[in-house]
Amino acid sequence: MERKPPWLRAKIPGGPEYLKVRNLVQENRLHTVCESAHCPNLGECWSRGTATIMILGDTCTRSCRFCAISTGKPGEVDWGEPARVADAVRIMGLKHAVITSVARDDLADGGAEIWARTVRAVRNVNPETHIEVLIPDFKGQESCLSTVLDAEPDILNHNMETVKRLQKPVRVQARYDRSLEVLRRAKARGFVTKTGLMLGIGEKEGEIEETLRDLAEEKVDILTLGQYLRPTPKHLPIDRWVTPEEFARWKERALELGFGVCESGPLVRSSYHADEQSARYTAADVALPRS
Repeated sequence: MERKPPWLRAKIPGGPEYLKVRNLVQENRLHTVCESAHCPNLGECWSRGTATIMILGDTCTRSCRFCAISTGKPGEVDWGEPARVADAVRIMGLKHAVITSVARDDLADGGAEIWARTVRAVRNVNPETHIEVLIPDFKGQESCLSTVLDAEPDILNHNMETVKRLQKPVRVQARYDRSLEVLRRAKARGFVTKTGLMLGIGEKEGEIEETLRDLAEEKVDILTLGQYLRPTPKHLPIDRWVTPEEFARWKERALELGFGVCESGPLVRSSYHADEQSARYTAADVALPRS
């Protein structure tokens, strides 16, 4: 199962834009999920002049069995990070910025305060930039989620990652219902919501359908579906290679169920072409609220 099919070939990193982004990340002492999660699209995205910035360090307090990000005891919170993130967004000239973070269960607020400061700093320096936040579940603490939403990002993204049956073996410390609740609360506040699933990690067809129905019931706006890729032999094995044709069928099904936008394909990840997803969503005469 480890021999990748031809449709999973990714662009090799290189070129002037790629080098510009790499140098910018290094000079501003920033972390990116592109590097930490071994994203196969790093070469393509960085060559387009975009990167998904990861705040609150590069060490996660959780031990999800699909994820390449290091697990352990994180360092101290860097309160100068929001300003550096805002400056990096300015230098890259991003019209759509995606910000994510590791889980920080070691902090009383899960890192919500620095999340809010980062969103506000980016907004202050880059008032025309749409801000998408890909957040953890904050252990279900509504006050933490409210802190982030009060900073008024444009899109609230929280990944389900997999179907209900596989939550414990795949995400370990996360819960299916808790993740649905994050999306439900954000939607109740009037935010555009987004989530993503990995396929090929052991789920069954009926379980995918059930999950899409659950998400559609919560009126999630944007959905991403991509192939699970095993980062190392220590992580969960790949159950199957999902064909481009199957991804196309699930996209059609998602749109039937009412999702505004569905990005579905073997190399799709949460922030893959996120700027284009946002553009397609707004092109459908749906405003990006800030409330």
